[in-house]
Amino acid sequence: MTFRNLGVILVTSPISIMTQPLLARTKQFAIDVWYLCSKLPNNREFNNYVNQLLRCSSSVAANYRASQRAKSTADFINKLKIVEEEADESHFFLELISEVNRLENIKIEIIRLIQEVNEIIAIVVSSIKKVR
Repeated sequence: MTFRNLGVILVTSPISIMTQPLLARTKQFAIDVWYLCSKLPNNREFNNYVNQLLRCSSSVAANYRASQRAKSTADFINKLKIVEEEADESHFFLELISEVNRLENIKIEIIRLIQEVNEIIAIVVSSIKKVR
């Protein structure tokens, strides 16, 4: 597939077109988690969970992006497995924060992020199975 943009020819494969939405989704997930964490109390009890959630949620996006530059099928699968693990860890910390959170105004946001990370996990697991 070829696209023309201001006289410059951009060549892209059908695979990169299909992966673009997940690249955007994983990045947006990390951003949304960042905004959620900025609304949480800044105290000793929350800080450990918040810091870990920020790390693993951003790792989902970073490792999915890295998977798009894999050097081999094995490398691709390995990077996707890391994405799966980090997404599962994000899910865990979102659940923990949900259970200890007393702020009603962010419960809906936590539920939405749990649903999003579950969808990301499902897509990644399906991708791993298809590639194998």
